[in-house]
Amino acid sequence: MPTAYDFVKLHGAGNDFVFIEDLENRIDLSSSEVARICDRHFGIGADGVIFVRPPRNEGNSGFMDYRNADGSIAQMCGNGVRCFAKYLVDYGIVEKNTPLLNVETRAGVKTISYTADDDGKLLTATVDMGAPILSPRLVPTKLAFNALTDLGEAFVKDASIESPHGAFDFTCVSMGNPHAVTFVDDCEAIDIDHVGAYFESCDAFPEKANIEFAAVKQDGIHMRVYERGCGETLACGTGACATGVAAYLTGRAGAENDLVLRGGTLHIAYTPGGSVLMTGPAEESFKGTFAL
Repeated sequence: MPTAYDFVKLHGAGNDFVFIEDLENRIDLSSSEVARICDRHFGIGADGVIFVRPPRNEGNSGFMDYRNADGSIAQMCGNGVRCFAKYLVDYGIVEKNTPLLNVETRAGVKTISYTADDDGKLLTATVDMGAPILSPRLVPTKLAFNALTDLGEAFVKDASIESPHGAFDFTCVSMGNPHAVTFVDDCEAIDIDHVGAYFESCDAFPEKANIEFAAVKQDGIHMRVYERGCGETLACGTGACATGVAAYLTGRAGAENDLVLRGGTLHIAYTPGGSVLMTGPAEESFKGTFAL
């Protein structure tokens, strides 16, 4: 007999997630079941599933258990963690008017401030995403470092990788998950389903990578992302952070920028040698029940 599960669908700048509340740690879905939920033809449709788990450590607000659309486990999701904050606030998991949330993820604890409407529902969230990881070994990438930051930290800058689609230059940054950013004249002209898929799984990235195609414009940094385990998504919070950092490190932009994605705009502020702050919206789409 199928089991029924309640869910809430939320999105951050079009990056959408199925939320399943499991405060007693009783739900354990397989990778194939997660993939079925995310299927946009036969399931609910989403870029990932997020389980709302209880915090593992006292004083924190909850544990975000995130799964990619293919069912694989992911360390972190920037848009997902903003939506997680909205779920905690809107559904009373945290006390009303709690000023700061400390959300546990597989990439560490993320501290989140937020704005709310007159009914106390979360509108926007600002997430301290922590410091970017630049060491090639930790990103991880097999590409060798070829540059130093102003503070002397080694990183991979504009390293060329050949492909059947031509050569692309990548700057590598981890925001708790691996990103490879390439700057192009027109990100809309990229055949992302083929180019992104090739680099996501190429030998340079032993744990695969999220691939960002970015173009620096007057109104901000325009970007598209091919997410590891998902394909192209309308937005990627960690990808926006990684792209903002990469633009700064390569001298293409300052440390604070609007990142313009297909699903909306995120504001990224990087303190060199310190943290990245990401600000953006979180919205609820609908709720319901499904059976597996």
